[in-house]
Amino acid sequence: MIQIRDEITADVSAREALLDRCLGERRTAKSSERLREGRLPADGLALTAECDGEIIGTVRLWHVTANGVPALMLGPLAVKPELQGGGLGKALMREALWRAACRGHGAVILVGDAPYYARFGFDPALTRNLAMPGPVERERFLAIELRHGALNGASGVLVAAGQPIDSLAPLRRAA
Repeated sequence: MIQIRDEITADVSAREALLDRCLGERRTAKSSERLREGRLPADGLALTAECDGEIIGTVRLWHVTANGVPALMLGPLAVKPELQGGGLGKALMREALWRAACRGHGAVILVGDAPYYARFGFDPALTRNLAMPGPVERERFLAIELRHGALNGASGVLVAAGQPIDSLAPLRRAA
């Protein structure tokens, strides 16, 4: 049975291996990675799909801003290659978007396959005033508003806004 659950620390090495397998080891050279490196994912929005103790899927969302307007950046989404096309990616997306909306987030931005993400409501028109901190194919730069008008006023280059990883250091020392 497949379970979609919150990511835990023990998932990290299996998640990274899955991402390397699905996206290639050069995945960290992508512009989207500039918005993730050194940051923690948004609280409650790092998901793992597990079956019989094996990590078979992952999706994470990250805080970003554009001209002071907050949003989330989705990625990466990955499913074990042997299971692709069976609906697990769709289930992970729906769960991630639902959780984001329930937590009051207004919009999600991503770089990905436009026909795949269009089924969830992602639209390149919503990113027309936005830019990535590096090269991006415009037709793959998409967004969805979880709350109407959430991206009003958003413009310019996306900036990472999430909690830095090293911000947990004082908590670890206190423990």
